[in-house]
Amino acid sequence: MSASPEVLTRPAPSPERPHAGRAALSPSRINDFKQCPLLFRLRTIDRLPEPPSPAATRGTLVHSVLERLFDLPAGERTVESARALLGPQWQELCEREPAVAELFADDAEAGAWLRGATTLLETYFGLEDPRRLEPAGREMLCEVELPSGVLLRGIVDRLDVARDGALRVVDYKTGRSPAEQFAGSALFQMRFYALLIWRLRGVVPRRLQLLYLGDGQVLTYDPDEASLLATERTVEAVWAAIRRATLAGEFAPRTSRLCDWCSHQALCPSFGGTTPPFPADGAERLLGVEAGSA
Repeated sequence: MSASPEVLTRPAPSPERPHAGRAALSPSRINDFKQCPLLFRLRTIDRLPEPPSPAATRGTLVHSVLERLFDLPAGERTVESARALLGPQWQELCEREPAVAELFADDAEAGAWLRGATTLLETYFGLEDPRRLEPAGREMLCEVELPSGVLLRGIVDRLDVARDGALRVVDYKTGRSPAEQFAGSALFQMRFYALLIWRLRGVVPRRLQLLYLGDGQVLTYDPDEASLLATERTVEAVWAAIRRATLAGEFAPRTSRLCDWCSHQALCPSFGGTTPPFPADGAERLLGVEAGSA
């Protein structure tokens, strides 16, 4: 079974995660709220389960293999080793999350899906040589509380530290690179991670790097302090909007083309569904306060 993510927090007393149990903003939560406030509510406050998807499951599997690849001695980090890791990691994933094994009708369908994961791993080796890398961190669970009190949380796929101390934040994407008009969301996610690292380590990462294994493209961005301060302001504004919506118990749906992939249409009034009443303890779950509190 995969090891738990490394936890990186500001120096703090035990327990290891001083903010465990507190609601926090992550890139995915921010994206949910901006995409559709109702989706954010159903996922984060109601905590409704969602069935696994082949695409998301493949992403989980490939991330797991790439994490394990760096457990090997540098000289053994080859494409053959990555292929060899795929089967055991898939077995571990099925044992940990039995529902993913039910995604496929038969072994032939599962085999074709696994071959797709193999292709993604092979593409990775065309983008960088893992034998030349010694990551400072992998699958790092980072948490930091901003001066405003907003808690941020995110998992950084990989952190590289150069000999001169420069930091590079690397994120693996198993889909295709986005068109230019849709690249903003991916870059915001990376700036969010850079903000976490900056606030935790006091150093602005020199480079943010997205590796798109779906089409072999690399997207890079070199942040500066001003851009991360702007990201921090955006994060705080989103949290303020979430807080207002939570205290009022009002999360309106927002339709878009992404609705085609939503598993909660039966609960969405935009599709003729009925949204369940807002949980009586919804504000307490998210904010630690009672509904109607200031």
